[in-house]
Amino acid sequence: QVQVVESGGGLVQPGGSLRLSCAASGRIFSINAMGWYRQAPGNQRELVAAITRDGKTNYADSVKGRFTISRDNAKNTVYLQMNSLKPEDTAVYYCHGDVISQLRGPAVRSWGQGTQVTVSS
Repeated sequence: QVQVVESGGGLVQPGGSLRLSCAASGRIFSINAMGWYRQAPGNQRELVAAITRDGKTNYADSVKGRFTISRDNAKNTVYLQMNSLKPEDTAVYYCHGDVISQLRGPAVRSWGQGTQVTVSS
């Protein structure tokens, strides 16, 4: 079993910053891609940012230049530094890890429960 737990959400004013963290634990041999998605009320879940094991990153156009994704492979943890936050960034943010649980096993995407980010004055 693999558990994925996000933390760091909250209420912030427009222009402010937040840092989200996400840690995977349990039966883990290695983790391929890790990433963040978000879902606002009435909207579909959308990709925010993703990072490969060797550090290649991908961002949604709406967050480029404002958000930075990083990871610590030794801690099975991924981070999302969010700066210059806007009201439209308000959403539940979900973390995932593509987890390999045994040597030569398949990578299975595991999701966290989500953390609320609200940008409002």
